[in-house]
Parts: sequence; C-alpha cells; structure tokens
Amino acid sequence: MANKVGEKGQVVIDKAIRDRLGIGPGWLAIQRIVDDYVEIYFITPEHNRSLAGSLAEYVTEETKNLSWDEIRHRAWAAAAADQEGIVTEAHDSRS
Repeated sequence: MANKVGEKGQVVIDKAIRDRLGIGPGWLAIQRIVDDYVEIYFITPEHNRSLAGSLAEYVTEETKNLSWDEIRHRAWAAAAADQEGIVTEAHDSRS
C-alpha cells in the first residue's frame, strides 16, 4: 500500500481503503500532523436528499401521542438503563 507522492504533493488513497471507509468524490479531507506522521479525517459532503420518513420505523402508536420532551426523556432514560445493564419494560426483548 505504498504510494509515491506526486509533484503537487498528491497521494492516492488505495481503493480498498476508500471502499472500506465509503469515501467518494467530493468528500473533505482534514489533515493534521501528529508527532511525526499525518492523520487524515474525511467529512462527507452535504447532500440534498430528503430525510422524510427515515425515522418511520421508530414511530409507534405510543410515541405518536407523546410530546417531544417526553420522547426525549424516555430515550435518555432507556439509554442510561442500557448503560447500567438494567432491563426496562420498553426495552425487554423477552416480552
């Protein structure tokens, strides 16, 4: 996986790495020096695709009638319970 640096300082990122990370044209490459090597972080480009319906599978009859604050509160409580290993009724996969 060694590549030569081009005369303009360009380096090719191997296709296997691009494929594994999902890097494509238009991504932003952020570079920084760490000790004696370079780290590169990739930022996805903005998109204009609609996200409408992307959370539909998480909307249940119960959540349709709750306020955003109540949904957020329940989500944080469930996440905290998961972190502590506590099984709650809403997240018990055995029921």
